[in-house]
Amino acid sequence: MNFQPRSQISSASRRLPFDCIALLLQGGGALGAYQAGVYEALAEASIHPDWVAGISIGAINAAIIAGNPPESRVDRLRDFWTQVTSTAPWEWSAFSDWAKTDSTRNLINQMSAGLAATCGATGFFSARPVLPWLQPGGASDATSIYDTRALRTTLERLVDFDRLNAGLTRFSAGAVNVRTGNFVYFDNTTHTIRPEHVMASGALPPGFPAVEIEGEHYWDGGLVSNTPLQWVIESDAPQDMLAFQVDLWSARGQLPRNMAEVVTRHKEIQYSSRTRASTDQFKRVQRLRRALTDLLGRLPDDLSEHEDVKLLSTAISRNVYSIVHLIYRARNHEGHSKDYEFSRLSMQDHWRAGYQDALRTLRHPEVLARPTSPDGVFTFDLEHDGRE
Repeated sequence: MNFQPRSQISSASRRLPFDCIALLLQGGGALGAYQAGVYEALAEASIHPDWVAGISIGAINAAIIAGNPPESRVDRLRDFWTQVTSTAPWEWSAFSDWAKTDSTRNLINQMSAGLAATCGATGFFSARPVLPWLQPGGASDATSIYDTRALRTTLERLVDFDRLNAGLTRFSAGAVNVRTGNFVYFDNTTHTIRPEHVMASGALPPGFPAVEIEGEHYWDGGLVSNTPLQWVIESDAPQDMLAFQVDLWSARGQLPRNMAEVVTRHKEIQYSSRTRASTDQFKRVQRLRRALTDLLGRLPDDLSEHEDVKLLSTAISRNVYSIVHLIYRARNHEGHSKDYEFSRLSMQDHWRAGYQDALRTLRHPEVLARPTSPDGVFTFDLEHDGRE
């Protein structure tokens, strides 16, 4: 199924003035189709990431990208999003003139979300036949509402894990250790990635069960941080980086007017991860690191071996970073259930929005240029920097 005409995708990467191109994918359930649309636009522009990092649904999209050759990735993403979404009878009414108001579309969306909550999403999750509260304590079915075993089969079908672990594209997925509460990243430079590592990143309680890996159990990384931005830009191998940060929740919004809007706004604040604040803090740190680099370079030779100087030298950096924000802007008809509203209609809307936002972003040449600011960090947000 094509959501918009697309040119033949080339496997050749565009030559850009960076050591690494990173694609950072936030969690957000059914909204993740937006990320697939963003990736399609990047692929059409021959921008293929060297590093794909994700949390929750972002980890699933990331695994599909890293686990397939460039020319197959969009098709595999489309396979996934077509499989896990469905077309309910009432969706056809959305194309009628009488159903084009926000209130009517909201009702249609809520009905679709109710269907997903009751029956699940094909190839992703399904409701347990017996409620977890009726299961004995300690039983595998007693700690979650849904069964996610179908997701393993889907991942095994759509992801070449041998390719993913070969390291052609770096892959990272964030999760939380249930026992210790520690945030961890499963990375193909340190782990042999299997379906369970991807599933662990998206095991959001109490809906989904914790995933056991080597005797420990893991939940969705979004419980601690819903974006891998900090993990990637503060990696132990500093390098000039172009990072596309694709968020599914906007930190900014309107004051709620009713309880439904309160629930929606609560989710947006909880899962937005305050990406802009993190970026601003990183810019301040980089300015300090650059100042420290200049200062240490002016010290006399007899101080270069001092232990304090050696310690400070580990923090110096002249690397540059271009961080491009692509943030999904929810439509007026979407409510608090937008992250579990797995209708085909909404999926196509989300995919198309990601594709169009990425196209508009790439029209700005400064996005792909090497930063020249004193701190070496350039940020771009289509909403504020790219209004057309």
